[in-house]
Amino acid sequence: MAWKSTHRFARIAPRKVRLVVDLVRGLAAAEALDVLRFTNKRAAVFVDKTLRAAIASADEASADTDRLYVAEARVDEGPTIKRGRRKDRGRFHVILKRTSHIVLAVEERPA
Repeated sequence: MAWKSTHRFARIAPRKVRLVVDLVRGLAAAEALDVLRFTNKRAAVFVDKTLRAAIASADEASADTDRLYVAEARVDEGPTIKRGRRKDRGRFHVILKRTSHIVLAVEERPA
């Protein structure tokens, strides 16, 4: 059985989060937490928090936390917040503030 956790509307671009999520996909849960702790990216904080929530859900369901691994890790694009900035000669340039939906699922490895 998979235990899933999501972080929706994270105020970071999905392209940046996917770099970090690709590092932990398929790893053991404890090893993935170690990788995230030493990853020097802002997105690692969001992924770490989501992974800890998935592990806690599995722990509540009395799963063996030593055998957990990251079974599913994906980043979907959330809504884009549109902002703008005045530029030269009266023009207006749009600034797109992108958001992400981070989905992580952990499962127990068979014995």
